[in-house]
Amino acid sequence: MSPGEARKNKIVSVVTPVHGEGVRFLPEAYTSLRSQDLPDGWSWEWCVQEDGDDVQSSAHLPADDPRIRISASRRGGPHVARTLAFARSTGVYVRNLDADDQLTAKALARDIAVLEEHPAVGWTTSRVLDLLDDGSTVSFDGDPEPGRLPRGSAYAFWAEHRRPGIHPATLCVRRPLLALLGGWMALPASGDTGLLLGLDALADGWFTGDTGLMYRKHPGQITTHPNHRAGAEWEARMSLIEEHTKALHAWAGLAIEPEAEALVTALRELRGGR
Repeated sequence: MSPGEARKNKIVSVVTPVHGEGVRFLPEAYTSLRSQDLPDGWSWEWCVQEDGDDVQSSAHLPADDPRIRISASRRGGPHVARTLAFARSTGVYVRNLDADDQLTAKALARDIAVLEEHPAVGWTTSRVLDLLDDGSTVSFDGDPEPGRLPRGSAYAFWAEHRRPGIHPATLCVRRPLLALLGGWMALPASGDTGLLLGLDALADGWFTGDTGLMYRKHPGQITTHPNHRAGAEWEARMSLIEEHTKALHAWAGLAIEPEAEALVTALRELRGGR
């Protein structure tokens, strides 16, 4: 889609990666989407990206809702699948929704309202409740104050704690900004954290204090894998996310370490932009 076409529409694209183990949760995700009450003139589309063969999302979703757009690709992991869903989308805003999660009432309307009312804000996140197997929910105590998140603030938290202070599963992003970053980082995990910190380097964000997502906790999710929070793979992911973020900060003119500034200087020289 061209930038001009994206500017003209009033569509929010919801992108969802799904694999065979997670396809059973799609009906609940769809119910949460169908219940969204959007501002006048706005609509949503749901780009479901099957990650691998024989996922069969269509068996779990209605065939008569034209807003649902299902496609499949080779197994590349959830972040590659999200990016492919983004490639098929048409909306001016792009909202993540994992197959096993659920949007809360008016979550999309709140995202739209912020991005329409604050042109300098490039992306939004919101409060999350963990959804447990027994149907109970658990809240998170470390949320920031609702409102604008200045550029660099998400990275400052991550650099100290090695985890994001806001949940990247709730991201809603302006289309050109997401395109500029190439979608989600192509990592086996933490690709959404990499995207969050990239967005944070380029534009102010916004944290909505109302709960925007029910984040399902279950044994089959990526975050339960032993390599998710320790080991050589974790170290490699964190190293690349940090290097990527520092380079973006330096390119965007935010204060950063000298080695990143040197990288940007070299890139500018290659482009003839001394």
